[in-house]
Amino acid sequence: MSYLYDYVERMLPTAWRRKRIRRPMMIWSPPENAPSADVLTIKKVDMCIEENGKLHHTKRYELMTRDGQVGPPPRLVVRRGQAFRLRLICDRPFDRSRDAMSLIFTVDGEERPTHGHGSLVGVALQQYRHMIEDPLEWGAAIDFISGDALEILVKPAATAAVTKWRLDFDTKLLSEGFGKSYSLPQSFYLLFNPWCKDDQVYLEEKPLRDECVMNDTTLIWRGSYNRLRPSVWKFGQFERHVLDCSLLLIDKVGKVSATHRGDPIRVCRAISAAVNSPDDDGALLGNWSGDFSGGTAPTKWVGSVEIMQQYYKKQKPVKFGQCWVFAGVVSTIARAIGIPSRVITNYSSAHDTQASLTVDYFVDKNGKVMEELNSDSIWNYHVWNEVWMQRPDLGISSDGDYGGWQAIDSTPQEMSDGMFRCGPASVLAVKLGEIAKPYDNNFLFAEVNADKVFWRYTGPAHPLKLLRKDVLGIGHFISTKAVGKWEREDITSSYKFAEKSQEERDTMMKALKQANSAFSRYYLNEDFNEVYFNFELRDDIKIGENFSVILQIKNRSSEMVHVVKGSLNVETVLYTGKEREMVKNDHFTISVQPNTEEFVKLVVTFDEYFKKLRDQAAFNISCFATVEETEYEFFAQDDFRVRKPDIKIKLSDTPVSQSPVEVTISLLNPLPIPLRKGIFHVEGSGIDKPLIFKHSEVAVGETITNTFSLTPEFAGRATIAAKFTSKELDDVDGFLAFEAQPRPEDVLMETRDNEIIARTDVID
Repeated sequence: MSYLYDYVERMLPTAWRRKRIRRPMMIWSPPENAPSADVLTIKKVDMCIEENGKLHHTKRYELMTRDGQVGPPPRLVVRRGQAFRLRLICDRPFDRSRDAMSLIFTVDGEERPTHGHGSLVGVALQQYRHMIEDPLEWGAAIDFISGDALEILVKPAATAAVTKWRLDFDTKLLSEGFGKSYSLPQSFYLLFNPWCKDDQVYLEEKPLRDECVMNDTTLIWRGSYNRLRPSVWKFGQFERHVLDCSLLLIDKVGKVSATHRGDPIRVCRAISAAVNSPDDDGALLGNWSGDFSGGTAPTKWVGSVEIMQQYYKKQKPVKFGQCWVFAGVVSTIARAIGIPSRVITNYSSAHDTQASLTVDYFVDKNGKVMEELNSDSIWNYHVWNEVWMQRPDLGISSDGDYGGWQAIDSTPQEMSDGMFRCGPASVLAVKLGEIAKPYDNNFLFAEVNADKVFWRYTGPAHPLKLLRKDVLGIGHFISTKAVGKWEREDITSSYKFAEKSQEERDTMMKALKQANSAFSRYYLNEDFNEVYFNFELRDDIKIGENFSVILQIKNRSSEMVHVVKGSLNVETVLYTGKEREMVKNDHFTISVQPNTEEFVKLVVTFDEYFKKLRDQAAFNISCFATVEETEYEFFAQDDFRVRKPDIKIKLSDTPVSQSPVEVTISLLNPLPIPLRKGIFHVEGSGIDKPLIFKHSEVAVGETITNTFSLTPEFAGRATIAAKFTSKELDDVDGFLAFEAQPRPEDVLMETRDNEIIARTDVID
């Protein structure tokens, strides 16, 4: 239909004429004659919300579930690379032999839409659906005609911009040059499509799609490598304003032009920048000071929805976030726009500020860590995200292409190309030590595979002395929620070769040789002594109890008796490894016989540590020691946290869709002191808005209980999440995952093995 582009050039849609947008390479003058009365007139358009929602896996978006009676009308949300249906109600039947129609798509809000930039697309309505099968082209075709109703299929290109689009219809007679225009009153939303093989984010495995695109709740692991602790997090990617806020952050804060909003690499890089706020007024303001006045403490958030809704309303950074909060919001945005995403926790995570691929600690003659010199740090844990996409920009490695999981990190740590952002970094490239690959692979490699190096500092005029290296101290138990289970999946092997393996050491040496740092060059040429230190801790240290730290010292020499003098120190510390405060230290002198080991024990009471506890109850233990009659000096450290209690959640009965069920939450005070001003904060499936329960005082050993009812909206998987805070005890949480059964009237049939087949609103 050669008429189309001439027609599009001459017939501006009504909305454009109102705005008088100047369009490049377009000459238009008013028609001399009005269009014929026989030209087809579109009276209204049915967006086929229910059918499109099911086929495009978008029916759970709040935008699609609006009834339009008491609030705003529903908005169409569909995915690119896949046709969606529109039902056009016209003033007469469409005549294939004499009528012509074109569809003009423009990116909503774009002041100067153009064909070349992909923000303006015009397509002719084709006669048959097989004529719109090209995956890289937009298309529209007639599906069938029934009286005055014309049903058409519209297929956006698999590379189209992910954003809001406006749609205008122009109709004309094939025999005449002028026609009529109809504009959809509401823009529609176009998302990435992990179900489409031609989309760069295509994810073949259905269980992985269900988990990483459709699941709206997850577990995020925190704690320390010797005390792994899961917390529930509600993504809420389908909730009110979340999709609009996601697109706003990508467009206005991430500054991704319409031309590049179809590129998941650019979009994810922008998300990693837009979620933090130091340089661009992004979604969240980070705070590791311990003073959260004027905002919400990071440990009190239970999900992303409240954060996203608050930002969308005020468009100012929400206070406050730390790494797992940033990561929770990132996955909310990614899943909302259709990019598969999951949250990753790395225990003993390195923050390498000098690009040396080593974490360098400087200690003085007394074994005290010199905070003023230590720019590197090791976080008890750090949380980032993975997003799934192909990486055609990276080429092919010896192990195949670099597509699949890509790491992005929105916690503001280091600048990348002038902004606080990180990634996307191919996880495979990180494992292979390809630190020069874009984007920020060197930083990610150091986070999981750096070596911990301790230097003795005696002044600016003296050379550094290498005290000790720890090649096993970084990157433990890299964790994410298991697919389809409320369990931890260990994915350490996807980021690094096994510790102590030859592949791991070879990869580290390969990376170090690529690093441009004096520290890494010095480190490559050093050897270390044989004395071995290890800290032994009880597996389960509960808050409120006393605990002991035991230092093991092993003499590997077969001949020498070593006299070791030193100190054992216990400090409270933020999970980032900063803001240390001494709790207790003990000086010792001990003789260690050849091929034997000795132990030094330090007991810490509740009264000694309680008032010095920092956010998240983390401790650092360290030892500085010298061996008499030698030049040997040693420094060793480790971290741990005391365990906080879990909130217990119970259902009174089997939950059924659209039927109320009673829920009980309870908590035992584990401290030897009362808890004051206690608050339960509860969210979950079937709870319209967060529930708050207050307890003015909780006595020693007392169990507090609250009961409420909820009504599951849908049959299928659901969760309840609870938080508890008080003056003396905070960051206490609990969750319950359950399966809501269908109502009896929704049961369609039962199979021989008693498996129920039911009508539900859970999307495949």
